[in-house]
Amino acid sequence: MGIHSGPVNEITDLNEQANIAGAGINIAQRVMDCGDAGHILLSKRVADDLEQYARWRPLLHELGEYEVKHGVRLAVVNLYTDTVGNPAPPQKFRERDEQRTETTTTGPVGAGRRKVSIWIASLVLVSAVLVAGGLLFFHRVEPHAIGSIAVLPLDNYSGDPNQDYFAEGMTDELTTDLATISRLKVISRSSTTQFTGAHRPPTREIAKMLDVDAVVEGSVRRVGDKVRITAQLIDARADRHLWAKSFERDSRDVLALQNELASAIASEIDVQLTPGEQARLTSARSVNPEAYDAYLKGRYFFNRPSDENLSKAITQFELAVKLDPNFAPAYSGLSDAYLWAGFNEGIITAAEAKLKARNTAEKSLQLNEASAEAHTSLATYLGWCEREWAACEREFRRAFDLNPNYAFAHDQFAGILAYQGRFAESEIEGRRAAELDPLNPEIAVDNSVSLALQAKFQKAKEEVNRAAELDPSFFFSDFQLGWIEIQASNVKAAIQPLQKAVTMQSPPFVTAWLGYACGAAGDRNAALAAIEELKKKAVHGYVPPFNLAIVHLGLGDRDRALDLLEQAMTGDSQWLIYLKEDRIFDPIRSDPRFVALMKKCHFDK
Repeated sequence: MGIHSGPVNEITDLNEQANIAGAGINIAQRVMDCGDAGHILLSKRVADDLEQYARWRPLLHELGEYEVKHGVRLAVVNLYTDTVGNPAPPQKFRERDEQRTETTTTGPVGAGRRKVSIWIASLVLVSAVLVAGGLLFFHRVEPHAIGSIAVLPLDNYSGDPNQDYFAEGMTDELTTDLATISRLKVISRSSTTQFTGAHRPPTREIAKMLDVDAVVEGSVRRVGDKVRITAQLIDARADRHLWAKSFERDSRDVLALQNELASAIASEIDVQLTPGEQARLTSARSVNPEAYDAYLKGRYFFNRPSDENLSKAITQFELAVKLDPNFAPAYSGLSDAYLWAGFNEGIITAAEAKLKARNTAEKSLQLNEASAEAHTSLATYLGWCEREWAACEREFRRAFDLNPNYAFAHDQFAGILAYQGRFAESEIEGRRAAELDPLNPEIAVDNSVSLALQAKFQKAKEEVNRAAELDPSFFFSDFQLGWIEIQASNVKAAIQPLQKAVTMQSPPFVTAWLGYACGAAGDRNAALAAIEELKKKAVHGYVPPFNLAIVHLGLGDRDRALDLLEQAMTGDSQWLIYLKEDRIFDPIRSDPRFVALMKKCHFDK
């Protein structure tokens, strides 16, 4: 039996009898000719469709390609069970493999043609026979189910390279809209951003790298006050177009344009929307075009989070909320940027960032309670700044309800769980973040934290090495390798990667950890030099006390380290989240002052 899915035509044969012919039948015949007695062979197209259903998946066994008439190469799949079909490789494939001098392991050859159960009829994927214009078509029930999707970078067709940020922003926003659909897995923008330009890999290869069923690609054109998006939906595994359409709106209605496009894609792939998802995708407020432009620029810089770019992101987000005080996403973006800058303490102190991050997160929620981004902003604030663990978790859970595909939320929750010592839960969230954003080096680095804190040092290094392969210029990979060596008590081995990270436009905390490693390794002069370097990097004359504390801890000056940790508590340092699990604090854990700090950080709850 040979099975293929494709069109056939009604014809009148030489005997003037009605008959059918066409590519659908021709290829099915070629597939059947590849087999021996008892074989049920499928074309790859049919097998790809069946692979989406759990009951069929175990029955499919790929045989590879075989050259048939006219040099056509067919990818063939063998279907069999214990009672149906023939498990042995067909003779033609065995001969092919022998010619390639490869060894093939074969199973027992079925004796004669076996009785085929009635359910095999369901393999013939035809739903109706329609006669129109003299043509007879066999129609498949539907394309194979699409449960995962990625939005590839939309091309900038505005004729101005300075508009690249706008095309990137449109890609990001469309991804965000699709990500709110709970029954659809959506890959984060940070994993798709590399697939831009004329030299990107073939669609099938991209889909395999991202593990998705379909991709969206297209272009953005902005001229005057008009925005036009042309998008097409591609079945990635079959590499065929399923749908294409253009959408155009005024700049003020760009949010409605994005919702309309996301809704059209959801409809095309026949994904069921919940009432809440339907409501979110059919309601969008107008936005001040200049404010939205500033917001997209803010996101553009935030996605490249050096201290310099975080400063630019804050400036753009602040401009956005000034131009449109009711635009909720800009407040969420501003909160995230403040929080990250406050963690680095390279352009703003932790105390300055804390109040601003909270106010903007709460303002975003006030304007749009149904925003997963706003709930995530508040959750990360509550975790990193307040260490209010229960409230933090509630906000993350609400964010997941609203957008289960928000990789940043899963990533941040994974880290906060790890620092509480909830490692199994942390690894689950970390894996989910990596599934949604598989090519993001930041997630790979973050996933190493839980592993290192559990003394799974080799696995932790593997995660970091993967991050370094994804982005060799990312300073955090080298910093994290040094930090992992410190957790493993290999302080001398930590020095080299930390020295490298210091040279890569890294924040001041990298210098602090290098100082710790040098001090703990017995190089007092290098540790003291790190303290002097930290003073040079002071923000408004303020040297973050946590940074100084860990250098003194490396030097063995425990009382001075505790003094500085208490100052870090007063200064709202986000780094105090490390106190519970980081091994560098083991020498002072029993000190009453450290125990008091742990309570202030709510680690006793």
